[in-house]
Order: sequence, then C-alpha cells, then structure tokens
Amino acid sequence: MSGQHLADGTVDTGNGGNRSPVDTKSPTSIEKQHSYEQIDHAHFLANDIGTLYLNDRFSDVVLVVNGERFHAHRVVLASRSDYFRALLYGGLKESHQSEVEITEASINSFKKLLEYIYSGRMNLSILKDEVILEIFSLSNLFGFTNLELSLCKYLRSNINVYNACSMFGAARLYQQEDLVIEALNFIDSHALDVLQSESFLSLSPEALQEVLNRDSLYAYELDIFRAVCRWIKANQDDEDPEAKIKVLSTVRYPLMSLDELLSVVRESQLVSSDNILDAIQLRNTLPSHKLKFRGQLKPNLNIAHPSQGAQVMQGEMRSALLESDSNGHDHERGCTRHLINESDSGIMIKLGHPSIINYIKMHLWDKDLRSYSYYIEVSMDQHDWVRVIDHSNYYCRSTQRLWIHPRVVQYIRIVGTNNTVNKSFHTVSMEIMYNSEEMDLVNIEKGLVVPKFNVATMDKNAIVIDGVSRCRNSLLDGNCKDYDWDCGYTCHQLGSGCILVQLGQPYMLSSMRMLLWDCDDRYYSYYVEVSVNMWDWELIIDKSKELVRSWQLLQFNPRPIVFIRITGTYNSANEVFHCVHLEAPAQVPIDSNTVEVEQEISNLQVANRLVS
Repeated sequence: MSGQHLADGTVDTGNGGNRSPVDTKSPTSIEKQHSYEQIDHAHFLANDIGTLYLNDRFSDVVLVVNGERFHAHRVVLASRSDYFRALLYGGLKESHQSEVEITEASINSFKKLLEYIYSGRMNLSILKDEVILEIFSLSNLFGFTNLELSLCKYLRSNINVYNACSMFGAARLYQQEDLVIEALNFIDSHALDVLQSESFLSLSPEALQEVLNRDSLYAYELDIFRAVCRWIKANQDDEDPEAKIKVLSTVRYPLMSLDELLSVVRESQLVSSDNILDAIQLRNTLPSHKLKFRGQLKPNLNIAHPSQGAQVMQGEMRSALLESDSNGHDHERGCTRHLINESDSGIMIKLGHPSIINYIKMHLWDKDLRSYSYYIEVSMDQHDWVRVIDHSNYYCRSTQRLWIHPRVVQYIRIVGTNNTVNKSFHTVSMEIMYNSEEMDLVNIEKGLVVPKFNVATMDKNAIVIDGVSRCRNSLLDGNCKDYDWDCGYTCHQLGSGCILVQLGQPYMLSSMRMLLWDCDDRYYSYYVEVSVNMWDWELIIDKSKELVRSWQLLQFNPRPIVFIRITGTYNSANEVFHCVHLEAPAQVPIDSNTVEVEQEISNLQVANRLVS
C-alpha cells in the first residue's frame, strides 16, 4: 500500500506513523544538475580552429597572393565560402593543385580576410579606409555575406568627406543599396567639401554622372563645373571622349551667371561656344520655374522653422506662425493672418535655403466650425510664382496635410480666398518638408491628395456636422464593434435631416464604406451625396429603392470630396436611419466579395420576410 503525501513533505507509510523523507531538491541544485547535462565548448572549438591560421600543420593548400604564400586548409575554406567550395572541390584545375593563386586581392587585405575566415573576428578600428573597402569588395567576391553586411553597417556609420565618393563607388558596384543611399545623402549635404576632395577624382564616369545629376546636390553650379574640370584633368589618360561629353552635360549651365559663363566656362575650352550661347539664351528667356534648380534635401525635417533659417516675410503677427503651439491660439494671439481682398498678397515664408519639398502641413484656426478657402504658390525669386495647391473653390478646416510633386523652392505664399465667418485668413502653424516616411501612403491627382488610408477620422480632422448620437463624432472614431441598442451609432429621423460629415480638406476619392446598425435583422434604404462647398451637391450612390443592411461598400468615379451627406429613406423596424461607421476611402480591397455576400444574405432575408 503506497503512502500518503503530507503537507510537511514526508510520506505516511502506514507503519504506525513512521514517516520517510521525500527527496526534495532545492531549485539551485536542480539548475546545477541541468547545467551539467549541457556541455558547451564552442569557444574551445573556435580557438582550436583559429590556431590553424597561417599554420602549415595539416595544411593541404597554399594560397599565393602577389608572390606571398599563405598556408591554408581546403576544408576550412570550403566550409566558410561557396566560392572556395567551388574553386577547391568543384572539379576545376585548382581542385588538384597544391598552390592556388589569388589575383583579385592585395596581400594586406587578403591576410585580414584569411584571419577572419579562421577566427570569425575582425578589428576594423586598426584598418585604414582603403583596406576596409578592399575587404568589402573581397567579401562580395568570395561570398562572405555576413561579413559584407557587417562591413556595410560599419561603412555607413563612418562616412566622411574623404571617403564618401569611394564608399559610394564601392556600394554602387556591389549593389549595397543602403550604403549607396547613405553615401549619396552625405555627399548632398557636404557637397562643396566633397567636390574638392581627392576621392571625388576616383569616381567612374557613370558614378560621377549619378552624383551630379541629383537635384539634391546643393552647391553653386560654378563649383560643380570646376570639380568636373578637375575630374577630367585627373582622368584624361583613360577617359573616352563620350564619357567626357556626358560628364560635362551634367553641369546646369543656365544656373550660372553671365560673367561665369563668359569667363570661367569659356576660358576652360571644355564647352563649345554654341552650348554657352544656348545656356545664355535659356537663362534670359525661360521663367525661373522652368530652370532645373538644385536644393537642399533634409528628409522628414521641418525646414519652416527659425532654427533652419526660415522667416515670415508677409502677414500680420508674423512671429506666431513658425513657432506657435497649434493648440494655444485665439483671434488675438497664436496665429498669423491677412485680410481677404484683392490688394492683400497673403502670407509669405522664406526658407533658409533653396530646398526640395513635397509636403506642407498647415493648421488653420479651428475654434469653431468655420471653413476657409485658399491657394499656395511657390517661387525661387519672388517674381515667377507657381501655384502648387489650389483650394480656392473648396471648404477646408483645421489641419491641412498637403502633398505636391517634389520641387525646389525658397519662397512659399499662402493666400486666403474665403472665410465662412469673416474677412480674415488665419494660419496657426506651418510645417514644410520633404516627407519620405508617408509619401507611399498617398498619390496626387489633379493637385489633390488621393489617400490610401481612411481620412474620415477625427485624427484627420473630419467632423460630424449633422446627425444625432450620444458621442458627437462616434461615426468617425474607427470603432465598428462596440455598439448596441443605445449607443455607438449616429442617426436621423426619416423624412427630416441627414447625417452630414465634413472632411478636413478636399480629397480625390472613389470609394467609401459604411456600417449600418445591424443588431437585429432590419434593413434600410438610403442615398449618398457629396459636395466641396455645401452649395453644389452631387448624387453618387442611390440605394433608395433597394433593401440593404450591415456593411455597405460604395464605389463611384473619382472626384473631389469635402462633404458627405447620407440620407436614409427607409427602415423596416422604425422611423430612424442608423449608421455605425463611415470610412473614406474604403479600407478593404475593392474586389472583396465580403460586402456582396452580406448583401446576398440580406436580400434573401428580405425576400423570406416579404413572403411570410
């Protein structure tokens, strides 16, 4: 008969109350036992293999680099590299040779690589840049992928004026895209110093053209021309005439002054007189926005700030715009404004430098339900203005998130054309940048944003203007699960009113999705209209003669939309139209059959109800 375990850890054996102790080991002793069960001598193995480096013991192959002989071991080389596996065991002549010549490396670089092959370690801090770059190329050649990635990370963090061009050339050759981008960004932001460096002269013609063709290579065109002249002189022995012509063509001669063209360029005797005359003619006849300017590129940094040299040149209360808190404003403080009339030229900002931008974020005064209309123009010289945003016929409110095609600008002018309350245009804050983080989330069509994300949200400054709900903007809060008989929906009385939503700004839309209240099997009829100004309405969806329920996927031809008006015409249960959720554009694939399946079920239920 087995004993009974007691609370004190002993066992009652049933022999008159005598107890036998239970083997209760402490956690520490259990951990020790487990540690003894696992043997890990990997570090001994690594050290033992490392001792074979340059050791002729057990060596079965000698690698010859520029006359210097390195004892090695075929199995070690083959196990570490596909290149050496194919070379030494792939049936090539080297498979049977006791000495194999390596022609692609210098002695010093190959010796460091061989040490890495045996040890898995490399101390980059003691190596010169040119050695590291050569090892980088060897790691690519011999297929040491992990080493190549580690070297790429190191090089990205150690780019400087003296090695930027060399790193760009190597990264370009070995298709290391991250290093290419890092090197180009560094060259852009240190253009003059890089143009004057020795490594600039080592660029291949193709790499040089890639550098100089960038709008973001921000330097005076005369300095770029002089750098090209230096490069041509340094490479005249091995350049072909075609390469010389292509490199010279990267210089933007119309950006140079007349004196620079007639003196420096002409005296160089590298550019024909016809090309110089063409540049002068373009410079004198083309409007400035047609010229291909260069500008600074500082991705995702607000350059409309005093710390970046920006300043407000026109407008009342100028100091507020570039440093203000978008929440702490009223009519008298925290905003920059101008009168809306033909004689007022608006609010103008000058950036610290010509800059490449694609994004403007502007916060309009929004302490009430007023709307504004406006347009935005940009310029390089304050004379030739290009309108990049035209919302003069659209109602806009609160934060404006505006996208344009990338271009070089220095002056930005915002001109208000309408305020639904008074005759002043108020801007609270302004951000201007090249936005690379969100640019994939939008397209631009006819000057308007085509969003891929839902803009009918409070975060994007949409509001419900008309409609009844316990929470004013519950229709736009993104919650399409937590609703019941009492809350979580917006409604209106049939035959009276509607549900009216205003988006923060005009968007080019071609779809919407909405969820009709469906806690029972009721069905609805409705129609949807849209507008850009609250005056002119267009019917885009007519379900007034259909019986529908639950999710509705709405598709229509693309059009600008600011206001969305949903009007219910029927409810099989009562006299109220209920909507739980609205999104625009629809956040499901347009070819999704989810809605269609739900619609078929709904129609079947309707048919059964009518029959019964």
